[in-house]
Amino acid sequence: MKVIGLIGGMSWESSAEYYRLINRGVRSRLGGQHSARSLMYSVDFQEIEVLQREGRWAEAAREMAECAMRLERGGADFVVLCTNTMHKLAPAIEEAVRIPLVHIADATAAAVLRAGVRRVGLLGTRYTMEEDFYKGRLAERHGLEVLTPDEAGRRIVHDVIYDELCRGEVLEESRRAYLRVMESLAGRGAEGIILGCTEIGLLIKPQDTGLPLFDTTGLHAEEAVRLALE
Repeated sequence: MKVIGLIGGMSWESSAEYYRLINRGVRSRLGGQHSARSLMYSVDFQEIEVLQREGRWAEAAREMAECAMRLERGGADFVVLCTNTMHKLAPAIEEAVRIPLVHIADATAAAVLRAGVRRVGLLGTRYTMEEDFYKGRLAERHGLEVLTPDEAGRRIVHDVIYDELCRGEVLEESRRAYLRVMESLAGRGAEGIILGCTEIGLLIKPQDTGLPLFDTTGLHAEEAVRLALE
């Protein structure tokens, strides 16, 4: 079994979910008392959030690269970055280490295409929804048409992530607000919704909507298990 290197803490709420899903996936595949061989380097998200908010991405890139190098030195066979937003800095990680980075957008796109979906709505932080590092990769590498909420919808989605979900707060009012945003995307032609922030799966569940959901946390963890057991 390969050793999975996890860069976590962004937030630790979703990183804990990664750990649970990966270990559950290994046990499901191998049976008995099996669990994953893994290392996690977890950052202080308060420090990372400040760098994001102030646009200090070069500093954040150095931090992500250092995390990856620590995992490589510890014996990890590949890196899983337990966050969508920080994949903005995926090139810095890939340049810093010899082991591969498992890109969350690629794992997600594969599941979307398997489901026969071509036009998909994307929810996430404003960085993920508004910048091209994520939706551009989905479009250019995988041929997906990606729809994002309008400005008001993007603000709702982003604020709930940082003000609530990253703090472990799951509110019914916010669930209803997200569902309204998702319905708006469906009205514009979205055939499914990417939950493109690793915390959103804490709030939105498949039973909440008739739309196909693509939970990036679960899909990324599933890909990590597959690679570890290859």
